[in-house]
Amino acid sequence: MPSNDVRNLVRVAVPTAAVGAVAAVISGVVAGGKGAVGSVVAAVVTILFMGLGLLVLQRTAKSLPHLFQAMGLMLYAAQILLLFIFLAAFRHTSLFHPRAFAFTLIATTLVWIGSQTIAHMKSKILYVEPDSAEGNRSEKTGPTS
Repeated sequence: MPSNDVRNLVRVAVPTAAVGAVAAVISGVVAGGKGAVGSVVAAVVTILFMGLGLLVLQRTAKSLPHLFQAMGLMLYAAQILLLFIFLAAFRHTSLFHPRAFAFTLIATTLVWIGSQTIAHMKSKILYVEPDSAEGNRSEKTGPTS
């Protein structure tokens, strides 16, 4: 994975993990140990789902750039749908507090999307990749007279 991809992933995952940690503390105070466990599980699920989506999107951008925008829209819709399915599947669990899980899942997802937007706006992306072999030759394209 190129260093720019890792840098973007870190810029997005660190704020999400921080919000997950704060939510775990708040949930632990409000709902006890099960609330803290629910918040930690939600933060890990968000980072895994969204992180894998980001990696898939970056690979798509490199291999199939003409499908990048459509793939991005489809990927975000699929991620949100999967998160809601995960939320519905664990709605009545006794492993952790479901409300703490749900609120943390929503909060970390919003932080992930917001920090990904900010990281993308701050990144410097080359629109044209210069080719070093052709860059040394100077060609005359206009009239020579």
